[in-house]
Parts: sequence; structure tokens; C-alpha cells
Amino acid sequence: MTLLIAIAVLAAGTFAFRFAGPLLQARIPARAQNLMTISATVLLVAVVATSALAEGHGFAGFARPVGVAVGGVLAWRKAPFLVVVISAAAVTALLRLASVP
Repeated sequence: MTLLIAIAVLAAGTFAFRFAGPLLQARIPARAQNLMTISATVLLVAVVATSALAEGHGFAGFARPVGVAVGGVLAWRKAPFLVVVISAAAVTALLRLASVP
């Protein structure tokens, strides 16, 4: 029963957040909306950098960051998503095959 209550509370909270967004958008100043957009981008870049550079408590090696960089450049050049993912994975795999840590 506790699990069902927790699910219902989380569902209601999620609905409230989604419903409040469009209602409150008119009340938030344009500068604050711009800062929220920028902060979301910064947060995403921070997650990508952390995932690309660290593994556990140490450095992930050079192959992973190079693969992420290749994927980033291809995404920046507006390559199709499948090309970005396969190219990043292929570069990382080839570097690891060549014994690059």
C-alpha cells in the first residue's frame, strides 16, 4: 500500500510541475528564462565532461574523451544522430584496439 501511495504522490507532483510550467511562464521575466535555458545547457555539458573524463575516481584514459570530442564535432556540424553515435563509438573502439588507454 505504501508503494501505491508513493507512486500516486510522485505522479501528482510530476503533473503539477508540468501543469505549472505554462501557467507561470508569463510571470517569469525574459532574463530569468534566458538564464534557465543557459543553465540547462551548462548542466548538460558538465554531465558530458564528467562522464567523458572520469571513470570511478580516476581518469578514464584518452580514448573516451577523443571519441566524445569526435561526436561533439559531428553534432556541431549537424550530422545525423546515428552517424554521431556510431562515429564516436568507432573512434573510441579503434583507439582502444590500438592500445590507447
